[in-house]
Amino acid sequence: MTAIAPSPARVRAAALLPRLALVLAVLLAALFTAAGPATAHAALTASDPKEGAVVATAPAQVTLSFSEQVAMGDDSIRVMDPQGRRVDTGELRDMCSGSTIRYGTALHSGLPDGTYTVAWQAVSADSHPVSGAFTFSIGAPSATSVALPTGQAGGGPVGIVYGIARYAAYAGFTVLVGGAAFILLCWRRGAAQRPLQKLVVRAWVTLTAATLAMLVLRNPYTGSGKFADALDLDGLKAVLETKPGASLVSRLLLLGAAALFIAVLFGAFARRTAETGDIGKGKNGDKDKGQAADKEANDLLFGLGTGGAVVAGGIAATWALSEHASTGVQPGIAMPADILHLLAVAAWLGGLTALLVALHKVPGIEREAVQRFSRVAFVSVLVLTVTGIYQSWRQVGSWSALTGTSYGQLLLLKVGLVAALVGIAYVSRSWTARLTDAPAAKPAKVGRQRDVSRETQPAAVTVPDDPKRAAQLARQRAARENAREKQVRDADPNRAGLRRSVLAEAGVAVVLLAVTTVLTGTEPGRTAEQTSSRDSAATAVPNRAIKITLPFDSGGENGKGSVRVELDPGRVGANSLHVWVDDPEGKPLDIPEIKVAFTLSAKDIGPLPLIPERAAPGHWSASGVQLPLSGEWRIDVTVRTSDIDQTTVQKTVKIG
Repeated sequence: MTAIAPSPARVRAAALLPRLALVLAVLLAALFTAAGPATAHAALTASDPKEGAVVATAPAQVTLSFSEQVAMGDDSIRVMDPQGRRVDTGELRDMCSGSTIRYGTALHSGLPDGTYTVAWQAVSADSHPVSGAFTFSIGAPSATSVALPTGQAGGGPVGIVYGIARYAAYAGFTVLVGGAAFILLCWRRGAAQRPLQKLVVRAWVTLTAATLAMLVLRNPYTGSGKFADALDLDGLKAVLETKPGASLVSRLLLLGAAALFIAVLFGAFARRTAETGDIGKGKNGDKDKGQAADKEANDLLFGLGTGGAVVAGGIAATWALSEHASTGVQPGIAMPADILHLLAVAAWLGGLTALLVALHKVPGIEREAVQRFSRVAFVSVLVLTVTGIYQSWRQVGSWSALTGTSYGQLLLLKVGLVAALVGIAYVSRSWTARLTDAPAAKPAKVGRQRDVSRETQPAAVTVPDDPKRAAQLARQRAARENAREKQVRDADPNRAGLRRSVLAEAGVAVVLLAVTTVLTGTEPGRTAEQTSSRDSAATAVPNRAIKITLPFDSGGENGKGSVRVELDPGRVGANSLHVWVDDPEGKPLDIPEIKVAFTLSAKDIGPLPLIPERAAPGHWSASGVQLPLSGEWRIDVTVRTSDIDQTTVQKTVKIG
């Protein structure tokens, strides 16, 4: 009877399963990163002069205020005149005091009237580059040859490669720590299994390579955005003096210790486990020797567990000390919480990856190992829940930010993915219970029984002289052996069901890991709302009319509608005003009277009343509307729809 072996292509495809999680994570990283650079975490909260402001005399300096600590150099703030010449002294002034983060640069004296451009770039305390530009005018606005930059710091090809390295680093850390924890806590015999060894070693290589790439690209990522600057030794030296650079170097040193840990885990520990068994039972007949071997194995397990926990915690701390947790509210609590959060993610998702590889590649994994991982995953979920709730409160800050900011929306997506993952995990637990209750299934019989062991014995095989024929026979023998192993694995329907549910868990986990990494590069809800509140009144755009629409209801007949106000050009000095009144269907509504008033509360100016003239049915206008100062002006519009019915609606806008 001739045995038909599976094709070599199928055998090679099966051999790729241990790499599945890392490859998918990197692909998702490229997908998310290519969409655009990560939004910065530090935000510009104020400037003096303000964006779009028109000042009567030239200021002595330009100052910028930020939502959190930033790193800036002498060239971080540049001020250019209408011809594009720099007019700042190039000396950075540190004006920080307490919780106020402010930097500035002095300007040359005797600056002529015109529009000036301020361009700035910095690195926020959580390691992300930030940049921006705005204009202000002295005397009166003028034409300028300076184009505001459209690119964002940390973008471009360098930003994409750096972002991919960040995703790969998170994926490598998760699989490295989770795979090692799975072996030590759930399945000691797995230390001697080749598929798990490859998984952990490849995760270590991925994390190391990604960390090196981030260190080398750090200078161009936060600076020029050119790959050539990666070879700038002075720039690399400057990076090493920063907190992110020190964290990356520390991570590389800890990865050296992790390499020693892996060598012991897959060397002495694997050999000792092979002698004593997975759960510490001596395999030889001598009880005393078995107990001694068990004690040695347990001592080695304790040493590996302690050392591995210290190294894993240290690597997790390199993220906590340089990113989200190190800034903002309660950093002393946030950093330990972030370390626990990262370790729990690794124990759960990395252990899940190791379990998936074991179920697919190792026929003899014990049911007790699956049960132990189920308990580890349960504890990890509890830790994730507690630390995740705290982190969400710290980064989001309000219910409105949960739905109204990109960070909050991504957080809701992450919560949904976690819920889906927990649901699938519940299904996996049910399969685990069936494995425990049901007796082990025997491999199904195929045809008549025969002694297949002899077919793979080298002594029973005549090696032909033709090397190609010999290689073909070797591939066929390997394929038959792989098919027999697969037959053993698939003989138990409960084990096959568990494998499918764990595969589904791994798929959701990869997406969850990608979303989590995106969160680390997204502006937190607290900062986004702080920036939004600063810009809530900034309806005005330099040299562009202010346009607002306000609904009204005077309470009488035909008392509902909307009023549209246009103030052109929306800056200090003379402006033209147009007001349109529409009914609920959007048609012009002709009413008896419209009144407008302007108030600058910060300077105790106003209200400045104005009665525009009727230009057409539902349309009123006025020219020469004088606004003497820049600032946040409140526009009050009084709508009278009858002799006794009227209402006033208002809106605050920024006048530059």
